[in-house]
Amino acid sequence: MSDKPDHNRLVSAWLRLPGNLRGVIWILMGSLAFALNDGVVKFLGHKFSAFQLAFVRYFIGFILLTPVFVKLGKAGLATNRLDLHLARLVLACAAQVGVLYAVIHLYLADATAIAFSRPVFTTLVAVVLLSELVSARRWVATIVGFVGVLIMIRPGHAGADPVALIAVAAALVFAVANVLIRMLAKTEPPSRILFYYHLGGSVVFLGPAIWVWQSPTGMEWIMLCLIGILTTIGMIGFVRAFSVGEANAVGPIEYIRLIFAAVIGYCFFAEVPSLWTTAGAIVIVASALYIAREESQRRGARPPAG
Repeated sequence: MSDKPDHNRLVSAWLRLPGNLRGVIWILMGSLAFALNDGVVKFLGHKFSAFQLAFVRYFIGFILLTPVFVKLGKAGLATNRLDLHLARLVLACAAQVGVLYAVIHLYLADATAIAFSRPVFTTLVAVVLLSELVSARRWVATIVGFVGVLIMIRPGHAGADPVALIAVAAALVFAVANVLIRMLAKTEPPSRILFYYHLGGSVVFLGPAIWVWQSPTGMEWIMLCLIGILTTIGMIGFVRAFSVGEANAVGPIEYIRLIFAAVIGYCFFAEVPSLWTTAGAIVIVASALYIAREESQRRGARPPAG
């Protein structure tokens, strides 16, 4: 009982912090969790297939989020947009395998930097699928972002690394999946989207995981579970960050994940990112930051609905 007043004081002190500061702390937590998850995936990747790791990621995540789904109840989980959920699920699952494969076989900093090209691809996808109008400056930022990707994969340098091309393709497919989330978000709450995503991912990867299954031993069980736990923590961090802070204030902090990835790669896998990686990452991040800033201003300029 004596701990309760201390807990209440901590909560009160936390809530007294400015929303943007709390958002920054949340997104730092989420970015660190995602970077640590990539480190665990890379370590396990020498034994376990990307399909088995993907199944664990979705299945453990579903278990951890089950209390949220139960609270929603049958009515809260019912949807009239099952086709769009399924389309998003198929695309995201395909991209997830590509991301895991890239994390296992590329330097962590390289895989992370290429993943940050998603906002660049999202511009193109949004134009095609949503008929969005894009300003000339945003087109320039998009082209600059593609230049950053080319710097990293260097297609004319003894041929592009096939794994890097897989990472780029995964970023593109995830961009399509993210645009589908925008379409779903018009009628579907986040928890319902997460339900169909995690349940569907568990079902999609169950068969392939059984086919390539390697039995874990000892600490490998714990590390496999960490994939689902760290991913869920990362998602919670990002959701909370953008719910309490302004997007243009907390969003840029996400790119500290590149530093986390480089440190983890150096300390645990003796990876030293090349100058090409550093240069390409800077260009990609600068482009993505500009696109995010303009997107935030554009959305902020919209009149409230109704």
